Amino acid sequence: MVGGDLFPASGPRLACPSATDREVPFVPAHSPFSDGRLLVVAFEGWNDAGEAASGLARRIVDALGLEELRELDGERYVDFQFNRPNVGSDDEGVRGIQWPRIVMHGPAAVAGIVAPTVGAAGVERERDVYVLVGPEPSRTWRGFAAEIVDLVDVHAIDAVVFVGAMLADVPHTRPIAVFVSSENAAVRSTFEVERSSYEGPVGILSILSDAIEQAGVPTLSLWASVPHYVHNAPSPKATLALLDKIEELTDVTVPRGTLLDDADTWEQGIDALAGEDEDMASYIGQLEQARDTVDSPEASGEAIAQEFEQYLRKRDGKDGKDGGGPAGEGPWRPPTA
Repeated sequence: MVGGDLFPASGPRLACPSATDREVPFVPAHSPFSDGRLLVVAFEGWNDAGEAASGLARRIVDALGLEELRELDGERYVDFQFNRPNVGSDDEGVRGIQWPRIVMHGPAAVAGIVAPTVGAAGVERERDVYVLVGPEPSRTWRGFAAEIVDLVDVHAIDAVVFVGAMLADVPHTRPIAVFVSSENAAVRSTFEVERSSYEGPVGILSILSDAIEQAGVPTLSLWASVPHYVHNAPSPKATLALLDKIEELTDVTVPRGTLLDDADTWEQGIDALAGEDEDMASYIGQLEQARDTVDSPEASGEAIAQEFEQYLRKRDGKDGKDGGGPAGEGPWRPPTA
């Protein structure tokens, strides 16, 4: 077992209070996610709508001053026809080819001294954060997963958080929802999160999660929902939502910098676009209504189901009303290239 016996086989270390006893998500006082060596994993591409996940990973690298520890072999894992190299100039003005890179970052040792913290077992131990970020590998996924498991072992990683973002039918005007799940039963019980019920094609995050769990290291997965109608632009609001959630679950504090202002500017920019497009504004209004109904504390399950079915009928244009066009055309969607 790579990560050791971090959770007892019979269940979590600490009992969780019931939902009626609290108003905020339960976070255990000591867990490998809040005390142990933590690895945050994000990839560009299929798992990274609005560049929200990779943006978070790079913000953690910059904020914590992490150094490059290992570059994975791009020739082996990256399809350079899909993830093309760029030509450009570096910070010193030297022009050259910039290759897509998958890099593991970690803490810099300062004179060999690491400040101790209280670990998952209640004793002093090192508390370090690592980040793996880069383009999603295009091939040799089994070999890639095996190499990452080896790195987890070498650096004695105690817990791993996978971060992704997906396009969804959600409005940009509401808080970005972040779905938290785990394949580890003890982690689900401890943090009161769900197990994903998704079935279908997966990305490298799911492959790595399976491999690392089999190696004995607990994992969490965070997925932000990014409005599909702004899929071509980076989404700082989604990055901020992921940052808030990862800080809540892992106690890793990262300065927001300009992220709050960037998120406001992003939302205002979409508001301006919607103000000039009646169909887009109508569609966003439908998404807002559906979201508000689901979030309403007094909404019954039946009311939510009825509202959602009504929203689907409008979305599909089956009732010929408020569907963004004639019956059968569906809602407003951005034009395809």
